[in-house]
Amino acid sequence: MFVRAYLRASTAEQDANRARDALQQFAADHSRAIAAHYIENASGARTDRAELLRLIADAYKGDVLLLESIDRLSRLPVADWQALKAAIDSKGLRIVALDLPTSHQSMRDTAGDEFTGRMQAAINGMMIEMMAAIARKDYEQRRERQAQGIHRAKASGAYKGRPADKNLHQRIGELLGAGLGIRATARHAGCSTTTVLKVRDQITDSNVV
Repeated sequence: MFVRAYLRASTAEQDANRARDALQQFAADHSRAIAAHYIENASGARTDRAELLRLIADAYKGDVLLLESIDRLSRLPVADWQALKAAIDSKGLRIVALDLPTSHQSMRDTAGDEFTGRMQAAINGMMIEMMAAIARKDYEQRRERQAQGIHRAKASGAYKGRPADKNLHQRIGELLGAGLGIRATARHAGCSTTTVLKVRDQITDSNVV
């Protein structure tokens, strides 16, 4: 069994490493060591998360996908979540979240007799599905509140839009200029590939005479 820790933050300004110590302590408390950390800054509502996809590709049957909480794994709509869950299940990965006690049994090699093991797996699967649905609902509600706030700000003339992160854009430009690809640039800059593509297009447009 390899324990593979997945750490995610939504934006480049947030610290994706924030839960690293808590995950390491949890693993140690269960007499395990984390074999690899997969860290990225990307929205949980996206499916094209490079580090999550790399974790799944690296995994072997029986490995543990360790998270702080289920919303670090998914804020996806139901169809996308089911596709992601199917990919995780197809590799034989076991999801363990610090805030989901029913999942902690998966940190152990044995789970008692077959009936007990199947019952525990069923209960844990149901809880993961519920937590994923709650995470998506929370995402949708926050997006709705954000849109309402922007609408009110526009109506009052106070909305200025989100300022560009000049330091991040400069870093992306430097990495692209050094010949790195889109995914490698996103990984080194700690941002999404969408942001890299946007900055690349802006650089291209500025160089057009």
